[in-house]
Amino acid sequence: MREALKQYLNKKIVVDTRSTWIYIGTLENIGINSIELSEVDVHDSKDTPTTKEIYLLDSKKTGIKSNRDSTYINLDYIISFSPLEDVKSF
Repeated sequence: MREALKQYLNKKIVVDTRSTWIYIGTLENIGINSIELSEVDVHDSKDTPTTKEIYLLDSKKTGIKSNRDSTYINLDYIISFSPLEDVKSF
């Protein structure tokens, strides 16, 4: 996964995790065990009636609602990632 992430350095990405949490931010660093995102929206989808997909669409449309300057995410916790620009409307 670390190799695949390298092409997205300094780009806005969406990180899906093993829980209800999603992260949307700029990929700043790829470490041995974690990644660092900056200007990141850390969002727990169980706290709102909005699905992850709708939340992502809104974030793509209106911009990232940053609630952290930076955060680190353990690579073992990540299920998938993609560039925010690849989020498709449905």
